[in-house]
Amino acid sequence: MNPALPESQGLLILPHLRIQNANAISSPLTHGFPSITAFLGLMWALERKLAEQDMALAFDSVGVICHEHTEQTHNSGYVQTFRLTRNPLDKDGSTAAIVEEGRIHLDITLVFGVTGDSQNNPVLQELEQRRKTAQQVGDTLATLRVAGGTLLPSRPGPGRRIYPQLIRLAEDAQERGKQFRYLRRQWLPGFALVSRDDLLQQRLTALQAEAPNSTALDAWLDLSRRNWRPRPDQANESGKVEWQHDRPAGSGWIVPIPVGYGALTDQYPAGSVQNARDRNIPFCFVESLYSMGQWISPHRLSDARELLWYAHTDESQGLYRCRNDFAQLNPASGN
Repeated sequence: MNPALPESQGLLILPHLRIQNANAISSPLTHGFPSITAFLGLMWALERKLAEQDMALAFDSVGVICHEHTEQTHNSGYVQTFRLTRNPLDKDGSTAAIVEEGRIHLDITLVFGVTGDSQNNPVLQELEQRRKTAQQVGDTLATLRVAGGTLLPSRPGPGRRIYPQLIRLAEDAQERGKQFRYLRRQWLPGFALVSRDDLLQQRLTALQAEAPNSTALDAWLDLSRRNWRPRPDQANESGKVEWQHDRPAGSGWIVPIPVGYGALTDQYPAGSVQNARDRNIPFCFVESLYSMGQWISPHRLSDARELLWYAHTDESQGLYRCRNDFAQLNPASGN
């Protein structure tokens, strides 16, 4: 059974962040948007920066809503390539090797789940204190990289809220739902990224019914594309058939995404591996884990927990991955 999402006591909303040249290559097999691990990493980096400023603010989860994206690519017929920068010449004047770096410009809203007792945490108590804290967080975020990209000043627009907000969630479930319905309207137009592990399991079950040797990789590849097949039962006298794809109506914008890392080795003691980024923590070689995600309009979300992603570690299985509870909290989402 999947772990439960931590119960957030508040939401920190950073709307319409303009990011230039974020990393568009999210894993060895996917591209088009930064990995959700990049935003969890940003969450922890921001939390450490705030701790240095003696701010009593801790985050447990993060949600991403994309309003606009422009991947830096060039189309040439059926071939799509990244627009790459020219590296400086070597010391001997020869051309340096080109390392492919995918870049994307983004306009996104980040929503952080805030941990803490709303009755005892002064940061979540007073309205004026929440406003000052949100502004300070926004100023601190401007000093950080977001998925490898540079944060640009926000541009005001008609009906657009561009200032950070720190909101204390109501304890009553009905009132909390009313709060979220008000917030989700502010995130339109846009699309929120949620997890659809359930679709991957459904496709694997369907494939194994026809081919028992099918694997999760087969299901992931099959679900990542539109498979067009003829319908011979509707063939006419000329032998022509109707072609149809296997995506059911209303299935939405389904995409393959990386969701974390799986261990390839046991953990090595801290400092025992040369050139490790941090010599004060244990080290482990890993590979990317993949699943399916779905871009969904925020107005189709009914609770903040459907939006938020959180980290889960299972050292016994060697799993370090991001989870989102959209499918569990919204059974009607099944396709």
